[in-house]
Amino acid sequence: MARTQDDAERVAAERRRDSPLYDESNRLKLGLFSMNTSGGMVISKAHSSHRIEWGYQLELARQADALGLDAFIPVARWRGVGGATDWSGRSFETMTFAAAVAASTERIMAFSTVHVPIFHPIVAAKMVTTIDHVAAGRAGLNVVMGWLEPEFEMFGMKQRDHETRYEVGAEWIEVVDRLWTEEEPFDHAGRFYSLVAAQAHPKPVQTRPVVLNAGSSPTGADWAARHADFNFASYTTADAAKEYVDAVKAKARESYDREIGVLTYALVICRDTEAEAREALKWILDEADWEAANNWISVLGIQSGSFDGNIRGRLAEQFVAGAGAALVVGDPEGVADQLVAIADSGLDGAMLGFTDWERELAYFGERVMPLLQQAGLRG
Repeated sequence: MARTQDDAERVAAERRRDSPLYDESNRLKLGLFSMNTSGGMVISKAHSSHRIEWGYQLELARQADALGLDAFIPVARWRGVGGATDWSGRSFETMTFAAAVAASTERIMAFSTVHVPIFHPIVAAKMVTTIDHVAAGRAGLNVVMGWLEPEFEMFGMKQRDHETRYEVGAEWIEVVDRLWTEEEPFDHAGRFYSLVAAQAHPKPVQTRPVVLNAGSSPTGADWAARHADFNFASYTTADAAKEYVDAVKAKARESYDREIGVLTYALVICRDTEAEAREALKWILDEADWEAANNWISVLGIQSGSFDGNIRGRLAEQFVAGAGAALVVGDPEGVADQLVAIADSGLDGAMLGFTDWERELAYFGERVMPLLQQAGLRG
């Protein structure tokens, strides 16, 4: 049978007690994002030690876990975008990646990312349940409704229109939720899925693994408010972030009688001095792979033309350094201050990327984390 409101409240209480993303001692949740793809958040020929090799990724996951970070979120990619670097051309598939991370860590949440049209809900529900058991209740699921057209073409698929994607996603997550919670087999006759005696055993350890969604259009934000535990959004200014966070949280509360968190993602460039950090950023931009960046922006649907003139300058930092993420650049004190500003905007967490991931994450742990603790952002 379907869950009652009391059941939903009990599930929420269990999740808040057990999940790092609900740990009240950490006002600003932190994690790593997009580490499983070549280039990560940087579309540049600037040298990096970052590698798509399991030994490297394993040590990065363990390092993040030891630092007390809360989430390890890979992105789902199926091909690169060309250019000199073929940015994201090498990547690890996220379900098996999350299972391996889960088995190799102790506290950090192990997320997987799924494209709804590619993963049948029965398969996805079973896979995430398996990860949740491997992780002893630390699995998370990043749900993506649509993605890059060239990647979908690899599967012989055409993307649906924007509104229909979210209608499919709503039915998809309904099926997944039922598989995670209902003991008896059920039939489902929907617009997009038709199931007979659907069932899945065992159930997840968490009852409902944490669901993340990055939709920020009106339709996407509404989907997140109704179905997700956390929305994942980029921002341009602190004021814009606050306006968006307030709106999506109010939507969840007023329309669906539920609470939702909002996370963002950021490229961190931290050095001993701000001048050194700015020089590192300049190096990334000087070595930009403009062909790859142009391809990336084009397939995202941004009509950018070329990167010459003002367009190239305006988009450079946003897409070459960060791939759309916020830029957090400075000395340790400056980086800490910028993360405080993210928290003060109402955002619940920031998922981070680096250029030399292991070395820079170690530096972040040594020099920035104590400042975040002093500021009351981390327990």
